[in-house]
Amino acid sequence: MLGIHNYASFVLAILVFQLVPGPGTIAILNATARSGVPAGLAAVLGTLAGDLVYMAAAVAGLAAVMQATPMVFEALQWFGAAYLCWIGVGLLWARMGSGAAALAPRRSGAVHFRQAFAVSLTNPKVVLFFVAFFPLFLRADSSAVTLVAMMVHVTFISLAYQALLVWAGNAAARRLRAWPQARRLATRIAGVALLGFGVKLAVSNR
Repeated sequence: MLGIHNYASFVLAILVFQLVPGPGTIAILNATARSGVPAGLAAVLGTLAGDLVYMAAAVAGLAAVMQATPMVFEALQWFGAAYLCWIGVGLLWARMGSGAAALAPRRSGAVHFRQAFAVSLTNPKVVLFFVAFFPLFLRADSSAVTLVAMMVHVTFISLAYQALLVWAGNAAARRLRAWPQARRLATRIAGVALLGFGVKLAVSNR
């Protein structure tokens, strides 16, 4: 669909990545717990804005590579599969912290937007992720329209999931932050799924 290779796997992979409790997720939950739903949604927009900057940079680079050197693009596909496996193994072995953070005073949505945007931009692994992730679902003859469609998919699926996280987290954020088992379980599930995706996509792209 829309020139995206393995479309169902692409959508499912985006959902799996949302389960990984990274810095952006923590920023969103903290904003929600401290200042309510509006602040949580502002943090969501900040996180998405930062991701969009890195996504655009990754897509611009990939478009140039696809047109100039197909062999490099094929190498990127193999790198992407290996990178997913590496992330999956890392999540399976990761140690989760058990301390609960103290709540800070309520802040405005604009403050939480800026904080989440900064968190996203100061995580350079994001651009590496998109450079590794997108080629797995592209063909060498894919057009720029396909790349734009992939960006739109990532943005809207992330928006839907993170908005749902805010609404659910508004009632449960304080308890979840004191319950490391929830974070640990989500991390382990995502690790297994990413490892499986890496193997599956490596085989399908041969």
